[in-house]
Amino acid sequence: MLFLSSSDNIHREIAPPFEKRRRFKASKMATDDDVIGKLEHTFEDATRHQLETLVAILERNGGVSYLHPYLGGYDEPPVDASTFRRSVPLSCYDDYDDHISKLADGVICDDRGQPLLSVDQLLCFFYSSGTSSMKPKLLPCFDSKPGRAVSSLVHQGSGAILRRSFPPRSSVNKVLGFLYAGNVTKTKGGCMAMAATAFPFFSNNPNVSRFLSSFASPKEVILGTDVNEQMYCHLLCGFRHCDLIDGIGAPYAAGLIKAFTLLETKWEMLCEDLENGIPNSEVGDAEMRQSVIETLGGAQPDLSKRVREICEQTSWEGIVSKLWPNVRYLKSVNTGSMEQYYPKLKYYAGEIPILGSDYFASECCVAINLDISQPPELTKYVILPTAAYFEFLPFNIETSWVSNVETVDISGLEVGKMYELVVTTFRGLYRLRLGDIVRVVGFYKTSPQVEFVTRAPKSLGEIITEKDLLSAMASFHRVLRNELGVEIMEFSSFVDLELETKKLNIFIELKDESIFLKNGEFTESNGALGKCCSVLEDNMGSIYQVMKARGEIGPLSISIVKKGTFDWLLEEAIKNGAPASQYKPPKIIRNRNIVDYMEFSTVVNL
Repeated sequence: MLFLSSSDNIHREIAPPFEKRRRFKASKMATDDDVIGKLEHTFEDATRHQLETLVAILERNGGVSYLHPYLGGYDEPPVDASTFRRSVPLSCYDDYDDHISKLADGVICDDRGQPLLSVDQLLCFFYSSGTSSMKPKLLPCFDSKPGRAVSSLVHQGSGAILRRSFPPRSSVNKVLGFLYAGNVTKTKGGCMAMAATAFPFFSNNPNVSRFLSSFASPKEVILGTDVNEQMYCHLLCGFRHCDLIDGIGAPYAAGLIKAFTLLETKWEMLCEDLENGIPNSEVGDAEMRQSVIETLGGAQPDLSKRVREICEQTSWEGIVSKLWPNVRYLKSVNTGSMEQYYPKLKYYAGEIPILGSDYFASECCVAINLDISQPPELTKYVILPTAAYFEFLPFNIETSWVSNVETVDISGLEVGKMYELVVTTFRGLYRLRLGDIVRVVGFYKTSPQVEFVTRAPKSLGEIITEKDLLSAMASFHRVLRNELGVEIMEFSSFVDLELETKKLNIFIELKDESIFLKNGEFTESNGALGKCCSVLEDNMGSIYQVMKARGEIGPLSISIVKKGTFDWLLEEAIKNGAPASQYKPPKIIRNRNIVDYMEFSTVVNL
């Protein structure tokens, strides 16, 4: 893989030193064909691999405290799937809250001396990348040998797949990666808590230096303290190495869009810094500042002139290859809520291909993308049957709710049907509902191929899904752009369920909201915007339409918020511990404090 995007990708960095050296030596001997062949083997006889995976998890962790109320009546922890699924209930994150709190306080066993969640050593906590609240969840990371093995295989396999499409070049070998390690804190019990992407930078693995050398930016930029300063410095360093940049990427497409948006607003300042050979005074982090000065290597007037001439052009379509002439690809997660950014990425990229990433959750590896060149609407992931024990809850998109039936395993899946993923992992999570809805689109060998559909609703009262919102907003954006020449930068939604008649409000940040205001007053263009609103409401999804016809939903509202509102959400999330690299702007807001701020930031209501 090109970028570390979840805890799964860093387990190769946390094995005992001898084991790391041995595994690294072995990996150097393996060819890309060997790695891909080993990965392909996992897709054969997926049902058997799944049962062996569950057996391996329960043989090691079947006696932990969390499972004792359900499996304690057995002399030996059951290792057959049917007994396990019958005995252990489905779970959500809240079911682990007490155990995780104790682990964070330094308590690793219960009163009987049994480990709380896993017999393996607790290494640290990772912050989840979810956006349902301002404060991220804490997920314990245990040093599981089987978990390390599958993570290492996936990481190596992803790299091999990338190299198969883009063979390495000795003279063009840098990546402009928009990575941010974020804050590292300690729990009450003295355990580190951080973004999964940050772990390698705080480990003692000697291979980290080799990994970092492939990036255009020095380590100090990745470890910086302010995401906007870091992003700015990433761009400066990317320009300095412009002829060496082979790929550009970020864990999520939103991160790439934010970087290119910053470039659009700050390119003149960037050119001045290149010309002077030193970052401007807005970059206040001393270590980061000094590392960038060293990277720039003095004044770069010719480079500054070249960047300026490119950025002064009327259109920024295809600007990526103009600024970085040897770049061969952009890479990020583009599916799910990230799909909204894909058209804008294509605009910037021009003919440069945009590659997709693999399917990782904060809890475990889920699936791998064997064809990274496909656009998000055609992206298919192959479930990794050795990564975790997977179950699937049937999901009805028409009612937007999981059917009240039992889960099925890999052998019971039907092509064309949708399911919510349930995982039992090597890291102490048992029958956990991930909240991801996938559609089975086929099988690769014997392993299911799935496409990501949407996030599962949090309650029966929700009237739209992320998929409904993204689809409706895509149609609305097209009409808005064609009718008024207006570009939507970001959006989110809130459903007020406390009202007798439910109400959906869409918050939208535009590239320039002043088109709707003149001296603080509405302009005639608001009427044209109002006409466009009908397109938004007409495309809002079947549940919304049914409830609207019944009179259970009031008229849809649109709130245009002032520029920078969604930047504030990012900043607040980071202050509360959310990893900047893994941040995903919320599409459906459930936090009342966020709603209050969005309403305070509104400049136009429709």
